[in-house]
Formats: sequence, C-alpha cells, structure tokens
Amino acid sequence: MAKHLDERPKADRIAASIRYEIMSGELQPGDNVGTNSELMKKHKTSNVTVQRALAILKGELLLEGRVGSGVFVRDRAPQIISPASYMAPSDPGRPYRWVTEASERGQRGSNKVLSVSEVVPPTRVAEVMGLTKGEVAVLRVRLGLLDDEPAEMTHSYYPANIARGTRLSDKRKIPGGSPTLLAELGYPQREQVDEVATRMATTEEYELLEIPGDTPVLEVFRVVYSDDRRPIEVTELVKPGHLYKMGYRLTD
Repeated sequence: MAKHLDERPKADRIAASIRYEIMSGELQPGDNVGTNSELMKKHKTSNVTVQRALAILKGELLLEGRVGSGVFVRDRAPQIISPASYMAPSDPGRPYRWVTEASERGQRGSNKVLSVSEVVPPTRVAEVMGLTKGEVAVLRVRLGLLDDEPAEMTHSYYPANIARGTRLSDKRKIPGGSPTLLAELGYPQREQVDEVATRMATTEEYELLEIPGDTPVLEVFRVVYSDDRRPIEVTELVKPGHLYKMGYRLTD
C-alpha cells in the first residue's frame, strides 16, 4: 500500500500543528505561541515560512500579534457545543436556550431571522419528513450571534400542516424558541437525532458567518421527533469549524 504523504506547503503544515494545539487546549487563550526563532527551530524551517503560518492563523482569528510582545492565542477560545441542551422547551417566561446558555458563559446571545417561506425542501429533508415529490415545508433561516459576532446559521424545516398560521410561518421571533411553541401546539420533543459532518462552506455560509480563508464548517443535520416518532423539525445547523467543538454526554 502506497504511503500517503502530506504534500501541503510547509506553512500550511505548521499552521495545522499550531491550530491543533489551540483546539486541543494545549495552547490556552492568552498564551504566547513562541518567538520566531523558537518556531523556526521547532519546525525546522525558515523565518519566512513561520511568518506565513502565523499569518494563516491570524486570518482565521485564532492568533493576534501584539507590538513588541509577540504572537498570542486570541482570548476567544474554541467552544464546546452541547446540541441536546437546546432540545427542551425554555422554562416559562425564559428566552430561547441559546440566549440563556450564552449568558451563563458570560456572552450575549441573540438570533436574527433572515427569512421565512414555504419551499420544496432538499431531498434528504423531504425523505425524513415523509413528504411526497413537490410537497412543501415551512423554512426558517436564522443567524445566531454571540456578542454580535456570527456563530451559527440554521435552516429549519417544519411540516406545513403544523407551522401554517403559527409564529413558525412568519418572520417574528418565537418567545422561548421553536421547542416551546411546538410543545404548546401539542408536539412535545421526544427524541433528537444528529448527524455531524465537516465540509467547506457554501457562498451564503462563507459570507454570513464571516468564514476566514479556507476554514471548513461544522454541519449538524438534526431531526427532532415528537410522539409516535413523528418528525416535527429538521434542521441543518452550520458553525465555523475553527471556533467550535462538539460535546456529548451519555448517562444511564
């Protein structure tokens, strides 16, 4: 079997190594990544190549230069997403869990509804929802913000016979979020199934999420079921891959 060699430019390989140290927590927010001389020695390369590698990571907003001090890991550390935490309805009178959980982390969370429409959904969404060819669903497209910076983009599809005539079908925000409204409509969320993948961003995602360079995105394809395992929401959730990690906790 032929050996698969890493033929990426040396600067890209160095950037990947430092990026791994940041994402794994080996390098913490505020840490100095080392002097150019130290990085040259560590990676057995030239100053020009080290500068190119650092420029890549600065472009991804993982590093920042401080005049006279060096290059440091930005204060914004990669965050762990716990997808199941957004499944339950919010407590009465409380905002959407995205907002409350951001507040618990010391951040300001908000959502911007970009569009609401009836559409023929993509094939995989239609199949999960059991729709016939040409049948429509209600689509809500939202941009999630943390401290006014784009953090996630969601395309959420709902059965038209559930969503029509409710806040799911207009552009207003939903108090407590869609889980709260669906429960009020008689469709409590009983199960959530996630498929996680990484890929390169579409143009829409690249622009709205302000993706730097060739950074991949983290995609979660989520199906939410109610009683009798009826699919009541299908969501394509996308996050910048350099800012987030997935976290799951399983209990007996």
